[in-house]
Amino acid sequence: MPNKHNANGRHHIPKMKFRVRNWPEYDAALRARGSLTMWVTPEAVECWTAQPRTTRGGQSSYSDLAIETSLMLRLVFGQPLRQTEGLMASIFGLLELDLKAPDHSTVSRRAMNLELISKRCGQRTHLDRQHRSM
Repeated sequence: MPNKHNANGRHHIPKMKFRVRNWPEYDAALRARGSLTMWVTPEAVECWTAQPRTTRGGQSSYSDLAIETSLMLRLVFGQPLRQTEGLMASIFGLLELDLKAPDHSTVSRRAMNLELISKRCGQRTHLDRQHRSM
């Protein structure tokens, strides 16, 4: 044991004594940690595809809203872009929405020049990422 010779002079932190007294509520709270709630408003569905460009160059397939949504999901779940693309595609499949998820290379390229919608509109964005406990 390191520092054994100085054990009497060291500050000892007592072991935490914690007992679950409301097991059904605690069990329900643990199950609720795995739940996912996502709202897709009709306005978001309408704004998912990009507006036609008036300048020269290729047409964008996805709006800034679609790219920002992908980046927010990536941030919340801590995933690489490829897995975020798969997550979005599976969410749209479960919700039976006729939307395509932006591919990872498009998100990566457009994220560099993206001005966040929440910054443009002066709105607050609520992202909730709960930390895993041991």
